[in-house]
Amino acid sequence: MLPLVWLIFRNINMSSKIISQRGALAASTALRTDMDLFFEASADLWNEASNPTGKLPLNMAENNLTWNMMRAEMESVLRNNSIPDWVSNYTSPAGAPDFLEAVAGFMNRYVSAHPIIPSELFAAAGCTAILELMAWVLCDEKDVAVIPAPSYPVYTQDINIKGKVERYDLQTHFDLDNLGDKEILSLEKLETTKIHLEKEGKVFKLLLLTSPDNPTGRIFTQGELDNISNWCIKHEVHLVVNEIYALSIIDTNNPVVDNDYIYEVPFRSFAEIISLKQNPFLHLIYGLSKDFGSSGFRVGLFHSKNEMVMRALGNLNGPHMVSNLTQWLFSKILTNHEFLDRYIVANQERLSRSYYTVVKTLKALNLPYIPARGSLFSWFDLSELLENNNKEQEHKLWMDLYEEEGVLLTPADGFGNKKFGQFRLVHSYLQEAALTEAMKRLKRFVIKRRK
Repeated sequence: MLPLVWLIFRNINMSSKIISQRGALAASTALRTDMDLFFEASADLWNEASNPTGKLPLNMAENNLTWNMMRAEMESVLRNNSIPDWVSNYTSPAGAPDFLEAVAGFMNRYVSAHPIIPSELFAAAGCTAILELMAWVLCDEKDVAVIPAPSYPVYTQDINIKGKVERYDLQTHFDLDNLGDKEILSLEKLETTKIHLEKEGKVFKLLLLTSPDNPTGRIFTQGELDNISNWCIKHEVHLVVNEIYALSIIDTNNPVVDNDYIYEVPFRSFAEIISLKQNPFLHLIYGLSKDFGSSGFRVGLFHSKNEMVMRALGNLNGPHMVSNLTQWLFSKILTNHEFLDRYIVANQERLSRSYYTVVKTLKALNLPYIPARGSLFSWFDLSELLENNNKEQEHKLWMDLYEEEGVLLTPADGFGNKKFGQFRLVHSYLQEAALTEAMKRLKRFVIKRRK
């Protein structure tokens, strides 16, 4: 006897009766293809003594290397300060005044060489919320956001699920050695892309860059950003530069990697160009998830000189406001310069060491990779191990590495790259011993496949 509930629902059009069309789309669109495997691997983590056959996830863009320092500072703030009354009340949708004041002071001291004022800052619950709201405010439905490929896969959901903005992957290179220290994005490519989109009846409304980049770790030079911003201003295209990895910089002078770089490219914030050009088409994203290893606290930031954009963001931000307790806690941390000076140095030292651990393995295996200058990633090429250069074989290789060795990389699907077999590795998620074990397993897998 079939259950009554099943008999009732058998004759119901599920998509039209129990959920909206947009709800059905959301239900069938995974945030990312590797999320379930990440939680599976996290529940079976490697431990040399207690779980030597455990999993080693290297796919989630989290920085766990300095959480011990950040946790100790947070505990100190909570232990030595009384929580003010305003924390329990509503505050400005753009962010609490004290918090925005602290953020402006922090950015002026550590990120930007030009002053940012609190009224030009906006806070939301993570950069995902910032990107979703930004797409809604800067673009109309079916407008196109151009993103240099390869790039962060979840940008697609951030700008499309609610904003209905289309992602267009602008291919910057094919083989990794075509990139090196060359210009990342030329004006010729932008012109060609604009003409192509216009022929298809589409509007190139937004250009989204990440610097330091996800997944390559590349940094856009000030000269590149200046030329690109002039082009965007001329064509009235909104230029957004995501600097969420602004302080996650690799020491490129270490003997392990110093031959990888032709010249120095220091990080300089796009805020400088925003300040100099004073143009409503230029915008900046920052956040506390990566540089401060605080993804779970959900703090994203947006900076712009466009007053209408800032008002619109504030009016839409009710569902995305950062909790007042989080804002108060970070306002204390971001004004403690003695702690920040120590933390930033320690964070960059630990990130550099974990990056070197990965690079040593890639060099030993003679695997092509893009030399990173910042971020939490290594982007490298395993295409020699593909039986056929296609999406299906790429996915199989990714799963084989996980199933045979327990090493979980970020799958290449979604990065927009046209060459198959390139993968992202997050070197900041695991501590040193676990990362070393992951590299041993990666080496074993590659050698076995080559044989």
